[in-house]
Amino acid sequence: MTATIESPRSGRVSSNYRRSGASKGNFEMLAWLFMRLSGVVLVVLIFGHLFVNLMLGDGIHAIDFGFVAGKWADPFWQVWDLAMLWLAMLHGTNGVRTIINDYAEKNSTRMALKVVLYAATTVIIVLGTMVIFTFNPCPMVDGIPLPGGFCPA
Repeated sequence: MTATIESPRSGRVSSNYRRSGASKGNFEMLAWLFMRLSGVVLVVLIFGHLFVNLMLGDGIHAIDFGFVAGKWADPFWQVWDLAMLWLAMLHGTNGVRTIINDYAEKNSTRMALKVVLYAATTVIIVLGTMVIFTFNPCPMVDGIPLPGGFCPA
């Protein structure tokens, strides 16, 4: 008894795994390249973030509301944290998009999952950006500072 194994590229693909639509052009190649480049930049950003927050000064014991308020008073750290937020979210979204494309069999399921993914990514990026740039450690309501003891009287 002899068994014949078909070549993996013989063209016999189940109809469940055929994708409709035209070629995406260079998008997938650019997404692959983005993952590699953003990963390298993220390593630098994250290790820089960890070094400044945990190794300099009093380490983890110094991290509190005042520490974050002091960091975000400097535009350099605002841009650093913004770049980290945006790259991490876009890098993760691209990875999950790839997983959805690989494992969701039906076009409608794939589309629904991507809509949820892109909506969640957009909300997190917008809210995170707003927090970084509108952060006020000394909020005032009707000219009266809110309690908390972080701001001068």
